[in-house]
Amino acid sequence: MTDHVTTPGAAGHQKIDTSVPHSARIWNYWLGGKDNYPVDEEAGDAYTAVFPGIVTIARSSRAFLQRNITYLVAEAGIRQFLDVGTGLPTADNTHEVAQRIAPETRIVYVDNDPMVLAHARALLYSSPEGATAYVDADVLDPDRILAAAAETLDFSRPTALILSNILGHIGDYDQARSVVDRLMGALPSGSYLSVNDGSLGIDPVFEQAQEAYNASGAVPYNLRTAEQITSFFDGLELLEPGVVSVTQWRPDVSSPAPVVIAEHGGLARKP
Repeated sequence: MTDHVTTPGAAGHQKIDTSVPHSARIWNYWLGGKDNYPVDEEAGDAYTAVFPGIVTIARSSRAFLQRNITYLVAEAGIRQFLDVGTGLPTADNTHEVAQRIAPETRIVYVDNDPMVLAHARALLYSSPEGATAYVDADVLDPDRILAAAAETLDFSRPTALILSNILGHIGDYDQARSVVDRLMGALPSGSYLSVNDGSLGIDPVFEQAQEAYNASGAVPYNLRTAEQITSFFDGLELLEPGVVSVTQWRPDVSSPAPVVIAEHGGLARKP
């Protein structure tokens, strides 16, 4: 472990509530992780009973992110990442994928979930040449995120902003766009934005399951149309193939032809 920082905030003083299912822990369960509680497994199983395809969405989302990071490091030369809404650690986290290719890469993770904070040490292991840090902050506070991340990242250099399945937790669409604009506005030319989120208009069974989940008392997650997700990239240069189902974003050529799922994403460069 080297050159690491944990920035505490108000969220860091919250207690882990094991009586209510939490989206980060349920997502971890669907990914095959162990950082969850019976209440999360019950909620996850109830969801998959209605829509078994959610496990495919979770794992395809993760694979999309890994392909994004690989491109950014190996082809675009990016050596700095700001990963907002990182969730619980699983296999092949952002720093692991990036530093496997370029050990000097620096990564800042951002989340405000107390369980994620409790597992921050698992995220903070870095190659000796690079750095990782954890910022305890809410996605709705981009100024705090930027100020804390600047302790590890040099915002005069191109940086990749990762927003993977986090913008759906912002109920107001205009507010979500404002957060993206504020964060990207602080990054220089040559930086990148990676976004993926659950999408509307593809699978009505998925939409039914999500509506039931949102009504359960858990933290809601808002599905959005592909057009709305595309709008997060306004003013940026979208890389081919644009905003598509995550399975169709530069898939492994040795894999079977990808099927469309209700999760869309893309990657764009700031001119």
